Amino acid sequence: MSDARPVPVTPVLNVPRRAVLTGAAGLVLAWLTPVGASTAAPDLVPADGDWLVKQGDTSLIPLTPDDVPFDGTGLMAWALQPKGDVVKDDPMNRIILARLNPSRLSGATGARAVDGVVAYSATCTHSGCEVDAQVGEGETIFCSCHSSSFDPRDSGTVIGGPAPRSLPALPLKLVEGRLMVAGPFTSTPGFGPGR
Repeated sequence: MSDARPVPVTPVLNVPRRAVLTGAAGLVLAWLTPVGASTAAPDLVPADGDWLVKQGDTSLIPLTPDDVPFDGTGLMAWALQPKGDVVKDDPMNRIILARLNPSRLSGATGARAVDGVVAYSATCTHSGCEVDAQVGEGETIFCSCHSSSFDPRDSGTVIGGPAPRSLPALPLKLVEGRLMVAGPFTSTPGFGPGR
């Protein structure tokens, strides 16, 4: 009589290669897809009374209209909650500032602007890419991901490309010579229709 015991056999899953590859591709696509604005933490959304600070500037000095170039270059910014110097740096709430000729702004845009400075969500409404900082001679906001373009002189309306809606505008006011948020975005920042 032998003391040999049978060795347990681990069952092999018979999963077709195509199913494994499809599942892996789905995970990669989910990882690469930008997250919608609905996931932005409420405390990171620009609000009335927030200052605006230049993205990447650790001094947290609130911007003045003169800090925004009048040369066709936009300026990326974040909202700064004054109490506690909390930078609201959620990617879906990044802001692009542009300084334009005030006489060329539509009525609604002019009412939200300060000294020709307009503010919009820097998140393209097509697929969530960040718009380019360069406004250029044509005074348009452009997204180089899929070639959407927006008119910052007229409420960020779509003037080209696949974007389904305007860039959300952010009203501004001037307090102590500095740019301050005067209210919420005109619509929810993010991508896709009907936000």
